[in-house]
Amino acid sequence: MPKAVHRHDTWSMSLFKQFKDSGVRLFTYIPDAGNARLAELAEADNETRCVLLTTEEEGVAVAAGADLVGEKAVLMMQSSGVGNCPNFLSFVKGGGFPVLMMVSMRGDYGEQNPWQYPMGQAVEPILHAMGVLTFRVEREDELEGAAAAAINAAFRGGHAAALILTQKFLGAKAF
Repeated sequence: MPKAVHRHDTWSMSLFKQFKDSGVRLFTYIPDAGNARLAELAEADNETRCVLLTTEEEGVAVAAGADLVGEKAVLMMQSSGVGNCPNFLSFVKGGGFPVLMMVSMRGDYGEQNPWQYPMGQAVEPILHAMGVLTFRVEREDELEGAAAAAINAAFRGGHAAALILTQKFLGAKAF
């Protein structure tokens, strides 16, 4: 009997393919339910490399370093990690490095943990203050277009860009 494919697997496989087709070979991440499947796909693929980070800002530096050697990277993190990144994002902004981020949200639609709301509400204002363009996904039919816009903003436009996967899209955690 074939294994059932879950909705999370479907969009993760599609997004992984879109990242890979755009030339992303380095997938950096802090573990989170919103990026777990993408990290698994990158780890299993012979043409990509998956790097477990100790902090989110470390991923910003790795992405800038990847650009210096002609490679493309994506930094995958939960929204709470955005608060760790402004100092490194100032380096990206000043140096004009293209950085692609994928942020899985907490503290928005359907959140049940009150401690997640403050950072959830601060994510986009922090990113905008640091010159990062944001592309929100609330429905599955928005994913491909928003991902393409973020990828193009980073790798064709030379900007820092964040693909924001909202809880409306991901589903709210029950804790």
